[in-house]
Amino acid sequence: MTKIDIKNLHKSFGSKSVLRGVNLSVNSGEILCVIGKSGTGKSVILKHLVGILKPDEGSISVDEIVMTNSDEKIKNSIISKFGILFQGAALFDSMNIYDNVAFGLRRRSIEENEVKRIVEESLYNVGLPGVENKRPSELSGGMQKRAGLARAIAVRPEIMLYDEPTTGVDPITAGVVDNLIIQMRDSFNITSIVVTHDITSAYRIADRIAMLYEGEIIFTGTVDETKNSENPYIKQFIEGTVNGPIQVI
Repeated sequence: MTKIDIKNLHKSFGSKSVLRGVNLSVNSGEILCVIGKSGTGKSVILKHLVGILKPDEGSISVDEIVMTNSDEKIKNSIISKFGILFQGAALFDSMNIYDNVAFGLRRRSIEENEVKRIVEESLYNVGLPGVENKRPSELSGGMQKRAGLARAIAVRPEIMLYDEPTTGVDPITAGVVDNLIIQMRDSFNITSIVVTHDITSAYRIADRIAMLYEGEIIFTGTVDETKNSENPYIKQFIEGTVNGPIQVI
C-alpha cells in the first residue's frame, strides 16, 4: 500500500492563482475525498499527481520519494503506480470495450493471452462480463464509468484517482459506483483519492474528507467530524445553503 504527501503546492495559470499552498496527506489504503465548489482546483491536484501539470512551488512525495523535480525515470516509475477514472470515463470511441481495457496492458508489452485474462477479470470485477465486443456508445453512462474503472484497475495500480465519479449518473448508479470504489480498495489494497462535490457519495465511501477552498485545504476530518463541524465553510457546503461565507456566483 502507498502513502502520498503533498506539501505547499502552488499553481497559477497566468494571473489566476488556483492552488495557494495545498498541504495534504493520504494514508496508505485509505479513501480520501476532496470536496469543494466546482472550479476550485480539485482536478488540478489530480493532474499534478499524474504529472500532467508541474507545480510552480511545493512537492509531491509517494512513499517518501519526491516526485516533483525528480529525473524522468524516477517520475515515470511513480506515475506508473497511478490509475485514474476520468469524469466522463474517457473511453476511446473507436475501440470496443475489450481494446479499451487492454490499452494500458498492451503498452506494457504483456502477452496477449495474459491481456485477455486480465481484461475478462477486470470487467467481471466491475460487474460487466460479456461486454467486450460492445462500443462505448452502446453502454449506458453508468456502464461506461464501470468500463473506465476496469481499464484503470487492469494495470493493477497502487493508487486510484477518481475525478467526479458520480457526476451525470442517477442515484442508484452512483451507489453502484461508490460500492465499486470501496470494493477496489478492499480487494487490491488501493490508496484512493476521490474528487467530488457529491457530499452523499463522500459520506458513503470516505475514511476522511478534505475541503479545498480558495486554493487551500481548510479542513480534514472523518465523516462524523465533517457532519458535526462548526466550520462555517463546511457547514454551508454540506447543507447546500446560499447564506454563508462561500460566495455564490
